[in-house]
Amino acid sequence: MSEKLKIISLGGLDEIGKNITVYEYGNDIIVVDVGMGFPDDDMYGIDVVIPDVSYLIRNESRIRGIFLTHGHEDHIGSLPYVLRDINAPIYCTRMTAGLVELKLEEHGLRSTTDIYTCKAGDVVQAGRFSVEFIHVNHSISDAVAFAIKCPVGTVVHTGDWKIDPTPISGGMIDLARFGELGNEGVLAMLCDSTNVENPGYTKSEQKVGDTFDSLFKGCEERIIITTFSSNIDRIQQIINVAARYGRKVAVSGRSMENALRVSRELGYMEVPNGVVVDLNQIRSLPRNEVCIITTGSQGETMSAMRRIAFSTHRQIEIQPGDRIIMSASAIPGNENAIGTVINELYRKGAEVVNERKLDLHVSGHACQQELAIMHALVRPKFFIPVHGEQRMLKRHAMLAQRMGMRPENIVISEIGKVIELTRTSVRINGTVPSGKVLVDGYGVGDVGSVVLRDRKHLAEDGVIIVVMTMSSHQGALLSGPDIVTRGFVYVKESEELLEELQSLAAQVVVECENRRITDWASIKNAVKGELSGYLFKKTRRSPMILPIIMEV
Repeated sequence: MSEKLKIISLGGLDEIGKNITVYEYGNDIIVVDVGMGFPDDDMYGIDVVIPDVSYLIRNESRIRGIFLTHGHEDHIGSLPYVLRDINAPIYCTRMTAGLVELKLEEHGLRSTTDIYTCKAGDVVQAGRFSVEFIHVNHSISDAVAFAIKCPVGTVVHTGDWKIDPTPISGGMIDLARFGELGNEGVLAMLCDSTNVENPGYTKSEQKVGDTFDSLFKGCEERIIITTFSSNIDRIQQIINVAARYGRKVAVSGRSMENALRVSRELGYMEVPNGVVVDLNQIRSLPRNEVCIITTGSQGETMSAMRRIAFSTHRQIEIQPGDRIIMSASAIPGNENAIGTVINELYRKGAEVVNERKLDLHVSGHACQQELAIMHALVRPKFFIPVHGEQRMLKRHAMLAQRMGMRPENIVISEIGKVIELTRTSVRINGTVPSGKVLVDGYGVGDVGSVVLRDRKHLAEDGVIIVVMTMSSHQGALLSGPDIVTRGFVYVKESEELLEELQSLAAQVVVECENRRITDWASIKNAVKGELSGYLFKKTRRSPMILPIIMEV
């Protein structure tokens, strides 16, 4: 029986972000992208979410390479965590390699990882797989798709893409190569579904440059622009228009500084001499000669834009009349954070211009007509929509059917499901370990559902700590109980309630002593149960109650 090609998504399905896809044939495995996701609102204290790669760790000896489509965090962000357990070579374009090297250096992993730079048109042999790099347009330089070939057939993995006839750099997407692959015969296509709900075509990045020009022209105030740090073409356009109108450009935000440095070093950005200056130099310049580019387009808590808005930035303070340009769309879930920043900017007398008013942001993902063109060019036998929430995957499947694909040839998979492909068939057969691993500070995976439940409980209801000193011989209460609360009530205004809790806790301890209960755990449970019931009757609230016994 001939060997099958297996395709396993460990992330990027039923979600935006955390993209990682495993291709397996015989004894060979390749991995496409190793992205991270952002925590949900109920993941208190979590910094990032990474995919569960225990399947890859178990099969490390079979991994022939990690292939990266581009340098966005949702495609490379988990690398520092995954590479702690997996040693595999990385293949990517120069811009992506520059960003990956920076990331691995921060985590002390650069010296242990082999990174090979490739360009569009290159073909890499990885075991029984060959992987061809194909140029595409996206909102970051050097983005590519892959044509992955093995004895079963060719799979086109698009990565993130759109059709931009007037890109800022790199040239238009190589549609001709996709057409050639379609003529040669494509077994399956995995295609980005992010913008499938939007009709028509995605606007060109050039459109944003035209808007910048109109906002700079005739402006006598200081201009501050916030955008995604990875959007090198956007930053290039800002620098171009600033130079055109005689403004100096300063950058604020670590990720923005890193992206600017990497792109300049690698030649992906052209900066006229003397245009980019240190942030400390802007104070000595007239307002109409200053342009500041910052991070924080999503209202992130510690971002430069938020610190500027709330006057906690050490070098930049909002002045009345400042023109603030929000050159990014709101990622779902961030609307409130962005709104808070905008309100504070208005409160300080700034003028805020965002994408609702003008063309200040364009997506890096293909809309319906572009997706239809890709399907028409590639003409795959089987189709697997990826990179999207459930509604997006379903809408993309419907689009494929309108393009003539039979429903039985379309697979909407789930994270961890194993798709098996032969030359003539496709089916889901089995699962592998998968899911979300939560990163909190230096801790990776040590925060699970129990810890999150406790954090949720603390956030919603607060905590009451009951401290008692008891005799280790008689089990008698020697001092206390003392009541300490956090996040439940303000002590000075609730002294009567806290005194009642003290009295009740003392009664419970005395009852335990009378019943000759000397086990500390039983006494704690009794105190916790009695106080919990009392508080719910009295306040209709259920704070976390932590009895602490100090033994003397």
